[in-house]
Amino acid sequence: MPETDEIRAERDAFRRLGIEPEPAGGAAPPAEPPCDAARRDGESRGGGDGGDRPRALPTVRGLSDNFFRGASHGGGVIVLAIMTLVGVFLALRGAEAISEAGFSFLTETDWEPNSGRFGIAAVLFGTIVIALIAISVALPLALGVATYISEYAPAGLKRLLTNIVDLMAAIPSVVYGLWGMFWLEGNLLPVAQWISTYLGWIPIFSVPQFDHTDPLATPTVFTASALLAGLVVAMMVTPIAASIMREVFSQAPLGEREGALALGSTKWGMIRNVVYPFSVGGIVGGTMLGLGRALGETIAVYLVISPVFVINWHVLATGTNSISSLIALRYGEASPFELSALMAAGLVLFLITMAVNFAAGFIVNRSRSGASS
Repeated sequence: MPETDEIRAERDAFRRLGIEPEPAGGAAPPAEPPCDAARRDGESRGGGDGGDRPRALPTVRGLSDNFFRGASHGGGVIVLAIMTLVGVFLALRGAEAISEAGFSFLTETDWEPNSGRFGIAAVLFGTIVIALIAISVALPLALGVATYISEYAPAGLKRLLTNIVDLMAAIPSVVYGLWGMFWLEGNLLPVAQWISTYLGWIPIFSVPQFDHTDPLATPTVFTASALLAGLVVAMMVTPIAASIMREVFSQAPLGEREGALALGSTKWGMIRNVVYPFSVGGIVGGTMLGLGRALGETIAVYLVISPVFVINWHVLATGTNSISSLIALRYGEASPFELSALMAAGLVLFLITMAVNFAAGFIVNRSRSGASS
């Protein structure tokens, strides 16, 4: 049968659709499976083994998209630039003191810059002790508050408690410092005395200046202690950590919650086996962010401590110090060289706080809850 123009046009149309037409005068070739045709079509368009890859669609960004993209990148660059400039400023201003003291700046306990003997060993130790006490108290407290608000509280009470916790996070630190100075310190004295009497065999709870067998012993040796400062900072850190934990708890998968309950788990069993494992990253991240806040707290600690420049292992005894309190105490009357030493101390605190915050962000991003958010 002669091939006409209509047959040729029909055959070309079939070929454009990826179908091999039947020869005009012979048997039809075996049909090509649809998957092979699709793969061949993808290879012809994308080359190679491109049939299994989705084709990239061209995107055209509008003016608003470009503006938002530029503003986001610009904001990130500005934040990094400010952080870098702060570190550079502290390093430049503290270079004179660091070059003068050398490594002893981190090991010397005395603070007499004008006589050539100065270091931050004592205040750095006090900073870490206060922060650890604060986190040891704030972690279980924040975990309990976040668990109750997220899992147990009725809707109306949940909104009220959420607002209260958020409000506590916004209270200025000087208010917490005044609360610790005028109320907590007096009420903490009998508690500290009891701890020293019955747990004094533990070195950190012993107070060498206090003899519990002496009826005339005064409890004033327990004032302005590291425990008092740690509790004040804990009250400041708890709302921040509780807010982060509460948000992470709310992201726990509903299907896994319902599955645990359907298998006969109790409410607490579901929380322990589903919510907490899912939220480990948020719990650790919130705690470390609170630790960063505790390390840098200034005015609240400054109001409740009695500054000393010795390494005090006894957390119940009077006398402790911190880097931020040292700067607040000495900045107003510092000589030019002592000001350089204070800037060097600020640089150390800046680096420690940045390391803690970066570690918190890394842990949150690597966790399951952080990845889902």
